[in-house]
Amino acid sequence: MATEVAAAVPEIPEAQEAVAEKQPHKLERMWTFWYDNQSKPKQGAAWGSSLRKGYTFETVEEFWCLYDQIIQPSKLPGNADFHLFRAGVEPKWEDPECAVGGKWTANSKGKTNLDKMWLESLMALIGEQFDEADEICGVVASVRQRQDKISLWTKTASNEAVQVFVFYIMD
Repeated sequence: MATEVAAAVPEIPEAQEAVAEKQPHKLERMWTFWYDNQSKPKQGAAWGSSLRKGYTFETVEEFWCLYDQIIQPSKLPGNADFHLFRAGVEPKWEDPECAVGGKWTANSKGKTNLDKMWLESLMALIGEQFDEADEICGVVASVRQRQDKISLWTKTASNEAVQVFVFYIMD
C-alpha cells in the first residue's frame, strides 16, 4: 500500500525545490514606511514638512529586512512618529485616500508595550488580517511625553461597519 502511494506522488527534483524555496512571498499590496520627527520644529514650518518617506516593500522578506534595520518606536525621540501606510497613500489628512477617513487610537502602557503593539499592528496590516482591509489606510506609532499611542487610520469615517470593527479590535 505504501509503495502504491509513493508511486502516485511525483518526485520533485531538488533544483525545483530550491527554486520554490527562494521565491519571494508577495504581499496582497505594497506598503510604505514613513517617519516624522516634530521634536524640533522650525519656526514657521508648515505641518508635514518634517514627514519623510522611507521605504516601500511588497514581499514578506523585504518587510523583515526593513523591520530588522529600523529602530523600535520606543527608542524614538519625543514628538516623533513612525507610519506604515499603503503605497501611494501619504499619512496626511489632505491625501485623497484619507480626506474623509477616521482614526482610532490605543494608548500604550509603557515603552515595551508600544513596540509590541506596533509589531502586531504591522503584522495585521501586511498579513491582511482586517475584514475590511481596503478601508484601512495605515497605522501610526506616536511617541509623546505623556502617553505613547498607536493609531489606525481608516479611509471612510462614515462606514459604520468598519468603524465598529476597528473599535472592537483597538479596545
